[in-house]
Amino acid sequence: MKTWKETIHHTTFRYIDHTEKNIFHHVANTALTSFAIDDALTTSVSNNESPPTIRLWVHPKTIVLGIPDARLPYLGEGVTLLAEHGYQAVVRNSGGLAVALDEGVLNLSLVLPGVKHLSIHECYEAMVSFVQYMLRDITQEIKAYEIVESYCPGDYDLSINGKKFAGISQRRVRDGAAIQIYLDVEGNSAQRASLIRQFYELSLKGEATKFSYPSVNPEVMGSLSDLTGVHLTVTDMKARTLKAMQELGDVVEVDFTAAELTEFESRYEQMVKRNEKIALLLK
Repeated sequence: MKTWKETIHHTTFRYIDHTEKNIFHHVANTALTSFAIDDALTTSVSNNESPPTIRLWVHPKTIVLGIPDARLPYLGEGVTLLAEHGYQAVVRNSGGLAVALDEGVLNLSLVLPGVKHLSIHECYEAMVSFVQYMLRDITQEIKAYEIVESYCPGDYDLSINGKKFAGISQRRVRDGAAIQIYLDVEGNSAQRASLIRQFYELSLKGEATKFSYPSVNPEVMGSLSDLTGVHLTVTDMKARTLKAMQELGDVVEVDFTAAELTEFESRYEQMVKRNEKIALLLK
């Protein structure tokens, strides 16, 4: 596996912290907004109008569904269950399946240009080694392989002693890619996993489907705080992210340009349209 420094050769990075503020006051600060922002940034980075970018974001009580989840036979009942527990359901435009977000989960989007020359695996490996580097003083036990029975299982699940705390997806636009990772930092991981298990049970009802959905076992998942034995917070991980980026190169903060705002509006409309089915299910 390549290290992040072998894949990422840039010397200047744009840093955007969206964990505590809503930069677009005319739209709600939901996961829909975040995925549209990432698309706008990926377009900008692809066009060399922005340096490579790292963006941090947090959303309260959100279940981010994958595209296959939108085809579940009894999706309406599953989404209603989530709403009853206070969770908003959002269908994302990148790969993967259902993931639970809340205030204890930090999302990182690493937006890179020139990905036509990088494989999907190289981009994933860059994110894996970046997280390993951020946490190198706490643990050397972070591994990347599929954790069976976790939610949103994949080859680049991050785990410690066989328990998953992070998953990665990737969204490519033109010659740019947003490598997106959720980091379960603190809070009740078993409760999150249990809710997604219930979601699938209700949305499937044992019915055979062409797509294989996970049978979620909360015991194979955990938070970084629990798995390392070190009390970590989202604030701690934000500081570690910024420090790691500063060690890689120069970090700059740049306001959104007019072109990026225009691109965001278009991408946000696409996300809203993608989620019309979910909105109708709750009416």
